[in-house]
Amino acid sequence: MTKKKLDVKDLINVGIFTAIYYILLIVAGFLGYIPIFSVLFPLVVALLCGIPFVLFLTRTKTFGMITIMGVLLGILNFAFGQGWYSIATGLLCGLLADLICKAGEYKSWKHMVVCFCVFSEWIIGSMLPMWIMKDSYFEMVRDMQGIAFAGSLESLITGWMLVLLIVLTAVAAVIGAYLGKTVLKKHFIRAGIV
Repeated sequence: MTKKKLDVKDLINVGIFTAIYYILLIVAGFLGYIPIFSVLFPLVVALLCGIPFVLFLTRTKTFGMITIMGVLLGILNFAFGQGWYSIATGLLCGLLADLICKAGEYKSWKHMVVCFCVFSEWIIGSMLPMWIMKDSYFEMVRDMQGIAFAGSLESLITGWMLVLLIVLTAVAAVIGAYLGKTVLKKHFIRAGIV
């Protein structure tokens, strides 16, 4: 049953699951010391966060919860030194994911998978400076991590790589969602999700 208004329990769930998601995002960030994983970071996040996100969806019955999570994740990213772009993509992807789940009345597994695919794209916002401010971004990377690392990473940043990254993140999100559903099967049965 869909609720019309957010209540305190909803906001607590958003807070808890946002914290879990962000901790897993930080863990995935440690792979960023390897140039290819600096680019494939959203895939790793989508795989790792599938389990907590689909558990969050079993508790989501009110429009706005997913949007709030997206905005909070974007704000956390910004607060820890990423660009403001992740706030915008957090809002946009969170809102679209919320609309998708609402269309499935928070009970449709197919809608939840698509919701997670769309939601998982928010993290690409924190990576956009690699493409839209390439020169200044890689000057900073050279200063912080050296010429060799910056050169390896810069060779991966092409226009087609951004498109490929968006597609591969969606694929990783599908895998992460199904992994989450497998691990959390009893929660899906209890929530009546089909």
